[in-house]
Amino acid sequence: MSPKRERLMVPEAEFSSYYGRPILKAPVWKVPDVPAYLYLGGLAGVSASLAALADATGRPELRRTGRVAAAAGATASVGFLVHDLGRPERFLHMLRVLKPTSPLSVGSWILAPFGALAGAAAASEVTGIAPGPGRLAGAAAGLLGPALTTYTAVLIADTAVPGWHEAHRELPFVFAGSAMAAGGGVGLLARDGGPARRVAVAGAALELAASAVVERRDRLSARAYRTGRAGAALRVARAATAAGGLAAAAGALTRGRSRALLDGAAALLLNAGSVATRYGVFEAGMATARDPAYTVVPQRARLNARDEGQPATRTGPTSASRSSARSRTES
Repeated sequence: MSPKRERLMVPEAEFSSYYGRPILKAPVWKVPDVPAYLYLGGLAGVSASLAALADATGRPELRRTGRVAAAAGATASVGFLVHDLGRPERFLHMLRVLKPTSPLSVGSWILAPFGALAGAAAASEVTGIAPGPGRLAGAAAGLLGPALTTYTAVLIADTAVPGWHEAHRELPFVFAGSAMAAGGGVGLLARDGGPARRVAVAGAALELAASAVVERRDRLSARAYRTGRAGAALRVARAATAAGGLAAAAGALTRGRSRALLDGAAALLLNAGSVATRYGVFEAGMATARDPAYTVVPQRARLNARDEGQPATRTGPTSASRSSARSRTES
C-alpha cells in the first residue's frame, strides 16, 4: 500500500510534541541587551549617514548632532552586545576571522570599524582637533551606516527560529524603516535638520508598511507578531511611530517654539516606537522558538501539500493544521 493511501486511512492526529518540550533550542539572548543592541545599531547607522550628508551640504548643527549620536549609539550598542556575550574577549574573538557566509561575522566587521570611525569623527567634532581626519572618518562611517542599519535583520533571519526566518524578506525593510525613524528623529533636534525630517517621515511610513506585511502574511508565524507580549509591543510601536511621523510632518508647517515642541515630541515618539519595534520582533521570534507548533505545523502542511500533488510552500499551513495550531498556542 502506498504511503499516500496509508495516510488517508489514518485519522489526523492532534498536534503534540515530546512531553510538550520545544523542538528548537531558543536563543539564549537576553533582554534588554539584544533588543537594545538592535535599536542602537540602527540609530547609529542612520545618524552617521545623516551627519556625512550634512557635512557635504553645509549643515553644521545637523552634522554635530549626527556624529555625536552615531558615536554614542555605536558605543552603547557594543556595550550591550558584550554584556550579552558575558565576557568582553568574546567580541574580540569574533574579529579573528572574516567569514562572508556568516552574518554574525560580517556584522562584527561592520560594527567594529564603524564604532572606531564614528568615535573619531565625534571626538574631532567636539574638540575641534584634526578636522580633516575627522571629516574623512565621518564620511567613512556614513558609508558604513546603511549596512549597520540592516545587517541585524539578516543576522536574526538567518536562524532556524520560525518567526524570524519566515519573515526574512520583510525584516530588513522593518529594521531600515525603524532605524530611519529613530535617526531622523534625533536629527530633528538640530535647527538645520530639514533632511532629517524627510528621513524620519519616510522611515516611519516604511516601518509601518513593512510591519503590516509581516503581521498579515498567510503563515502561522505571523500570529506571533499579533499576540502576546510581542503583539502588545508592536501595537505600542505602531501608535508611537504613527504619532511621531505625524508630529514630524506637522513641524514643517510651523515656526519658532511650536516647531521646537513638535520636533521634540516627534524625536521622543519615533525613538520609543523604534525601541518597541525591536523588542516586539525579538519577542515574536522567541515565542515561535518556545512553542513547537510553529515548527511542526508548517512542516506537516508542506508534507500534506506534497502528498496531494500541490506546489509546496515554505510556510503556508492548511486550514485544518492552522486551527490545530491555534488551539495549541491559545491553551
